[in-house]
Amino acid sequence: MTKVGIMGGAFDPIHHGHLLAAERAREQFKLDEVWFMPSHTPPHKHQSGVSGEQRLAMVEEAIRSNPAFKPMDIELRRGGVSYTVETVKELRQMYPDIEFYFIIGADMVNYLPKWEGIEELTQMLRFIGLQRPGSFLELDALPPFIQDAVYLAEMPLVDISSSMIRSRLAAGHSIRYMVPDSVHDYITRSGLYGLHP
Repeated sequence: MTKVGIMGGAFDPIHHGHLLAAERAREQFKLDEVWFMPSHTPPHKHQSGVSGEQRLAMVEEAIRSNPAFKPMDIELRRGGVSYTVETVKELRQMYPDIEFYFIIGADMVNYLPKWEGIEELTQMLRFIGLQRPGSFLELDALPPFIQDAVYLAEMPLVDISSSMIRSRLAAGHSIRYMVPDSVHDYITRSGLYGLHP
């Protein structure tokens, strides 16, 4: 059975931390592919004013050179608030022969009990939690049905976030080497986050 990891998120913008996380999960759990899935309206995220189409375009630029990485626009096409449980139901109907894994940071593992439809989700896929040095994870404190659905992978410490990149751009600082060159070029070319050619 084909094994596919899903990297969800705003990707506002995508950066090297996302790519390294996806590659680490792919390698450690022998995933055939990783699908990058920008959310339409993330339930808990501030919106920067960059459109879903632009965030998807940045993802496409970032992963173009890796044949195991694919863009997935299912949440952008569906619209509305993006809940993982609805997306995974749809993906399983579309791809019944694929075994799905959802890739998240270890800090998000602690919040899984609060996820919409988490009991149903744990019956449909497994989570890969990426543990960075110093990350705080209390797996034993989670309900057993969640513990059984979480696999842990080691992740090197990469202190980059999308919000940090947006802040640096707003302050007129460089983000080169925090994002792939192709993403940097797209941001500049498109005048995103106040960066102009």
